[in-house]
Amino acid sequence: RLTERARPDAAEEKAGRFPLHMQMLAGLVAGLLLGLAANWAAEGAAWVGFITTYVTGPIGQIFLRLLFMLVIPLLFAALVTGVGEMGDLASLRRVGIRTLFFTFLLSTISVLIALALVNLIRPGDGVDPVVARDMLASAREGAGAIVGQSRDTPSGVASFLAIIPSNVFRAAAEDDILAVMVFALAFGIGMVVAEREKVATLAQAIEGMLEVTLTLIGFVIRLAPIAVFSFMFNLTAEFGADVLVRLGAFVGTVIGALAIQMLVIYPICVWLFAGRGPVGFFRGVQAPMLMAFSTASSNATLPTALSAAEHELKLPRKISRFVLTIGATANQNGTAMFEGVAVIFLAQFFGVELTLAQQGSVMLVCILGGIGTAGVPAGSLPVVAIILASVGVPPVAIGLILGVDRLLDMCRTMLNVTGDLAIAAMVTGRGEQPATAS
Repeated sequence: RLTERARPDAAEEKAGRFPLHMQMLAGLVAGLLLGLAANWAAEGAAWVGFITTYVTGPIGQIFLRLLFMLVIPLLFAALVTGVGEMGDLASLRRVGIRTLFFTFLLSTISVLIALALVNLIRPGDGVDPVVARDMLASAREGAGAIVGQSRDTPSGVASFLAIIPSNVFRAAAEDDILAVMVFALAFGIGMVVAEREKVATLAQAIEGMLEVTLTLIGFVIRLAPIAVFSFMFNLTAEFGADVLVRLGAFVGTVIGALAIQMLVIYPICVWLFAGRGPVGFFRGVQAPMLMAFSTASSNATLPTALSAAEHELKLPRKISRFVLTIGATANQNGTAMFEGVAVIFLAQFFGVELTLAQQGSVMLVCILGGIGTAGVPAGSLPVVAIILASVGVPPVAIGLILGVDRLLDMCRTMLNVTGDLAIAAMVTGRGEQPATAS
């Protein structure tokens, strides 16, 4: 069971204090406004650079590092425990098939929406070439690093083989989350099949590791409002609103696609397959949505999502732990949308006309690429660079969108995490959850 210490909101609600998710929202708004004010009043000033480099930047990084420090044990323990709680392979197979089906369904819908919007709006046709050259020049170093990283990323059969770790400790040391999850899934299946009496002590130990990890994460999460403030201040103080205006059509296309998936597709699916009203569902997931938006990391948001699934949505632990730990890496609706729109936008800008079949292939690659995308900030950019090269667009063109990537990363991560929770509710179905009036 998730402890009360892993849920800072619980203690604060009992004490009548400002709930944690509202503190996070306040930090987000304050960081946004103060960052915009600093950018407008003192753009390029030394004191702004000093604050972002030595104050707010380190605060945000300390918060993320503390969470990432605990991600590997959390993913392993939560997935093994979730699989073990299934009780038998028949239940595991049923939940696994439903998870796979709903993941494929939402991913397919997401890429169709992205494909329709990017061809309707054609954002790549409206960027000023002079502005584009300036943005490419200023981002050349960052773009070059991403392109270099993409060349080191395995593809084809090698990428498939890479998800099966030859050494799980090396995979953990290299932050290969997908490989660690494959090992945890196999380990959990082994515990289900093994004689229950012989693995009972081991199961209790792993459950204890999960409890300790969640307790530590509960302490770290208390820093979230300060970290959220720091993230937003850095983003707006550095870029302001100017970069959004320059790439307005691209930003609008991505956010429009994400909004349709979030506000139309998710509520319909949750209502049809889980019997939940959209108001009740979104009220229950507001804390993980805020955490996902501010950190731009689905892995960092996993503890908050697990807590919301169990305590707010009242989902069975065995289902929520399984679906959410798998979904943190494998279900990337927002990432697939962003990657597809980004590739087609840059192709339009550079005059590379892609047929509908080629665009469909790009979207399919985005779905598959999203499965292996790291659940960390900017984890999808190397995948975009790989796809650009495959369709004849210079990979360094990714520099054109680096200025707005942080904001879009925050938005697509929020969609990814909300999608994980929606799938958990859909996999649970109508029979195992309380009725909602919303």
